[in-house]
Amino acid sequence: MSQSPRPSAKGTVPYGEHETWYRVTGDLNCGRPPLVVVHGGPGSTHDYLLNIAKLAEHGHPVVHYDQIGNGGSSHLPDRGADFWTVELFLDELANLLRHLRIDDGYVLLGQSWGGLLAAKHAAARPAGLRGLIIANSPASYPLWLQEMKVLRDRLPEGVNETLLRHEAAGTTGSEEYFEAMRVFYEKHVCRLKPWPRDYLASFYEVYNDPTVYSTMNGPSEFHVIGTLRDWSVVDCVADIEVPTLLISGAHDEATPVTVQPFQDLIPDVRWEMFAESSHMPNLEEPERFIAVVREYLDGLP
Repeated sequence: MSQSPRPSAKGTVPYGEHETWYRVTGDLNCGRPPLVVVHGGPGSTHDYLLNIAKLAEHGHPVVHYDQIGNGGSSHLPDRGADFWTVELFLDELANLLRHLRIDDGYVLLGQSWGGLLAAKHAAARPAGLRGLIIANSPASYPLWLQEMKVLRDRLPEGVNETLLRHEAAGTTGSEEYFEAMRVFYEKHVCRLKPWPRDYLASFYEVYNDPTVYSTMNGPSEFHVIGTLRDWSVVDCVADIEVPTLLISGAHDEATPVTVQPFQDLIPDVRWEMFAESSHMPNLEEPERFIAVVREYLDGLP
């Protein structure tokens, strides 16, 4: 896929004492509800989802932003676990929508952790929400951890043993753990070789400031020992009233077992599986991803 289109606006909005960085592609006043992209992590950045801005070429304005703690937004490495909460990021999203004056009509696309956050936002039935896309997201972290064990047990011989040894010893920052971790990532996070530039940009942003990721998630995708380890949206997704599109990859770390509660509980929902993708079909099957999302957006009331 060709390079992502140039932004029509960039900036920051005040969020309490802090700032949230955002990027707009397309015209927010075109009459169509903008697609607001909520990235994963928590503690990642918008970069790996940047090619979704291609939708602006089809008349759908797109808003990317970096959640507080990473990327172009305020970094707060000295804040503890009591600061980094789900409510913080829900408030930040609502604040961004207000400041951009799009809270009266918008669509959310949440990817990975961003999908849970977007689902929680949608379950509160905000008046301006027109649609919801949940991409590569589990409905609960307990389900995620259950499936991580399944996927880890299928790794090549010796890999999981190496991971477990370092996790038990508290040496997850070692080079050996990183190399073993990469085996999992290349199977279930991004199957492209080499990893695309946009994905690497987000990967290294987390590496350079792991405050949010390590606090809320843990040292890796599959070793969730942070504050989110018991969090779930299963109890509230039945309250989502807008048409919802589920997206996942056949090789995704967000396995069908983790996605199924969304399918079972959201009243108006359909599920699109990407056969050649793992956790990032927007990068792994970009043309089809854009086509599927565009079709969904064009079909909204």
